[in-house]
Amino acid sequence: MIVDLHAHTLASDGTDTPAQLVEEADAAGIDVVAITDHDTTAGWDEAIDAATRLGVGLLPGIEISCSWRGISVHLLGYLHDPRHPELLAELDAARESRDPRARRIVDRLAVDMPITWEDVSAQVVEGATIGRPHIADALVENGVVPDRTAAFDRYLYTGSPYYATHYAPDPVEATRLVRAAGGVPVMAHPFAERRGRIVPDEVIADMADAGLFALEGDHPDHDDAQRDKAHGLARDLGLHVTGSSDYHGDGKPQRLGARATDPAVLDAMLAEPTHRGIVRP
Repeated sequence: MIVDLHAHTLASDGTDTPAQLVEEADAAGIDVVAITDHDTTAGWDEAIDAATRLGVGLLPGIEISCSWRGISVHLLGYLHDPRHPELLAELDAARESRDPRARRIVDRLAVDMPITWEDVSAQVVEGATIGRPHIADALVENGVVPDRTAAFDRYLYTGSPYYATHYAPDPVEATRLVRAAGGVPVMAHPFAERRGRIVPDEVIADMADAGLFALEGDHPDHDDAQRDKAHGLARDLGLHVTGSSDYHGDGKPQRLGARATDPAVLDAMLAEPTHRGIVRP
């Protein structure tokens, strides 16, 4: 049984529609896939329809962009109520801050290279959550860089001269809100230092106290030492460990199922009290 609990669609910064994500999972032999777009659940209905049609297990989820003292933290939430008012208010605030933040980044880039806001807007489908990957795609389209990875490595990394911040909730509070909304919170790629600075273990312990279920230890951006650290800290804190590809379609090189979650961990997740259940084949 192959379980991949982290994948993105055109609703945020992936390149597949939600239906195409499920179709790709079906073609790849994935038994259960999660849709976890950044700060939005806009792709859920389409993905659920496709999963029901194709007989693929689907976990409706989200990836919430958080921040602790300027350090980016990503929190995955599964099976929550997408209409929960407190959580929805935080997500709305985060999404509303992304547009002006992206404009600031584009304005800074435009001083040194050929890129306009119109170039970036052309990369974003209607209703999608805008982010740095769309700016990266515009840089690729304009011939500045060969691919998204190069765009982030050269220009869009956290701390770059072109970087700008946006509103993001505290990760401990976001963990609490996911639980309050009937969801199961998992910290994404907690030790992926190639993405930027990481939070101290004490922050993760506070997230565990707020209801964190697992650490996403088996992730393509973790090397062996970081993976081992995630497993060790999870044991110390009484947490589970998940594995995921962090699939973005053509936006990143990793394929669905590149990392996977132990089915026993999925069973433990589904035993948690949640607002809704998995879409079962």
